[in-house]
Amino acid sequence: MASSPAFDVERLAQGIRSGDRTVLSRAITLIESKRADHRSTAAALTQALIGATGKAVRVGITGSPGVGKSTTIDALGAMLTRQGHKVAVLAVDPSSRRTGGSILADKTRMARLATDANAFIRPSPASGTLGGVAAKTRETMLLCEAAGYDVVLVETVGVGQSEIAVADMTDFFLVLVLPGGGDELQGLKKGVVELADMIAINKADGDNLPRAKLTAAEYGAALHILKPASANWSPPVVTYSALKGDGIKALWTHILDHRKKLTASGELAARRGEQQVKWMWAMLEERLFAPLRSDRALKAALPKLEAEVAAGRLAPATAVEKIAEMLEL
Repeated sequence: MASSPAFDVERLAQGIRSGDRTVLSRAITLIESKRADHRSTAAALTQALIGATGKAVRVGITGSPGVGKSTTIDALGAMLTRQGHKVAVLAVDPSSRRTGGSILADKTRMARLATDANAFIRPSPASGTLGGVAAKTRETMLLCEAAGYDVVLVETVGVGQSEIAVADMTDFFLVLVLPGGGDELQGLKKGVVELADMIAINKADGDNLPRAKLTAAEYGAALHILKPASANWSPPVVTYSALKGDGIKALWTHILDHRKKLTASGELAARRGEQQVKWMWAMLEERLFAPLRSDRALKAALPKLEAEVAAGRLAPATAVEKIAEMLEL
C-alpha cells in the first residue's frame, strides 16, 4: 500500500466504482488483512462506498455436502448473466484452514461462471472464527455491490453456525436438499429449516423424480407446522434439477417475488437495518477478542487461568478482571 491512506482509499474507491475487477480483488485483500493500518484504511474505504451499496439482491445458499450447491450456483448465475445481471459469488467457511478455502476447488464445478466476465467468485478468508469471516464477507459483499454486481450469492460451505451467519447477511435464504425423504428431513437441522425462505429439492430428474416429489411433500408438511419467519412470506418447497437446468428459472422467480413482497411491506429495509447493527457488533467482538488470539503473553496466561477456575481456586469474575487488565480494558 502507498504511504497515504487517503490517496489509497480514493484510488480504490474510484476503481471499484468503475467495475475494475483487479482493483476489487486488491480491495478485498485489504479488507481481509489483520494489520491495524490496513484495517483503518479498509474502514475508510467501506465508508466511502456505502452510498453505492445496498441495491443488489442478496441470496444465501446452504445445503448438505453433495447436494449440488456449486452446480446450482453455476446454473443460476449463468442464467442471470445471460439476462444482463452481474453476479458475485462469495463463501462463508469458518471451518476451513485449507489454502484458499474450499470454494476455490468449486470454481472447477462452476465452469460457466469461472470464465464469465459478468461473474466474480471469491472465497472467504480462512481465519477460523465465524465472527471475523462473516464480517469480512459482509464487507466484501458491499464492495461487490459498489462495483456494480446486482446479484450476490453467498454460499455457506462450513458447518454449524455458518448457516445463521449467512441468513443474517442476506435477503433470501435458500436451503438445498437432496431427494431422501424422512432420513434427509431428520439430517437437516430444524434451525436451518426455520431460517429458510425456500426449500429446493435438487436432482429431481430421472429415477429421482418420485423421491424428490415425496421429499418436497414432507418438507411442505414440516414447514406448515413451523411458524414462518416473516408475516409477509410463506416459504415454498420446490423441486428442480441443477444439472439439467429444469426449475432454475422458477427459483429466481420466487426470490424476486419474496423481494417484492418484503419491499412493499417495509420488512426488507428493516431487516437490512438490523443486519447492519449485527455486523457492527460482530466486528467489535472480533476486534476485542483479537488480542486473545495474537498476544503471546496473554495466550500463555489463559490456560493457567482456566485451570485455576476449573479447580475452584479462582473465581470466574476474578479471572475476567485479570484478563481485562491484561487487555487494558
